[in-house]
Amino acid sequence: MQLIQRLNEVISEFHLLKHPFYQAWSRGELSRDLLQSYGKQYYQQVASFPRFISRVHTGCPVIAARKVLLENLVDEEIHGTDHPALWMQFVEGMGVNQMDVLKEAALPETMAMVDTYYELAESHWTEGLCALYAYECQVPEVSASKIAGLKQFYGVEDEKTLEFFAAHQQYDVEHSKRVAELIECYVEPEQAEHATRKAAQALWGFLNGMCRVGNICCH
Repeated sequence: MQLIQRLNEVISEFHLLKHPFYQAWSRGELSRDLLQSYGKQYYQQVASFPRFISRVHTGCPVIAARKVLLENLVDEEIHGTDHPALWMQFVEGMGVNQMDVLKEAALPETMAMVDTYYELAESHWTEGLCALYAYECQVPEVSASKIAGLKQFYGVEDEKTLEFFAAHQQYDVEHSKRVAELIECYVEPEQAEHATRKAAQALWGFLNGMCRVGNICCH
């Protein structure tokens, strides 16, 4: 079995679309208030993500891999509107003031997600690479599901509000493919599985936090 196939199996155990929070989203069962809370909390991850990639890039001694990471970072911050700004468009479209997003205190599960990604990047660049893959390989499918739910159940149709998800449907297909190629070349299987599982669990744990806030059973 190829390493990436094994990592995909690990990610599948914690695939975000299996989580009760996103399943409730896809059925239109989340209140708008809870979606607003989600938007404010998840901004922490979106805002930190370019710096996470930058840490992986800084620790990477392989120039071919650094080029892939740099292209990823450029897509996050330079091509078109930077992705934290795109997320702000989403939360504002859901009725949240930008200052309220910036003042929002992070939940413990939110901080654990952000900190786990930073820790993996600092531990070793190859572990950061696996964390990046654990996120980006899920994003296109998750983004499509979010767009569908927002349109069908929450009356969200304008492109500006949906642009973050539309952009990630496009970018992260190629991103995850190229990162997967790097993992096959440079990461030991045991290390890759450990880092991927830890990253996937951190993303899942964030949604557990949103379920806790929204009184949604997540077991």
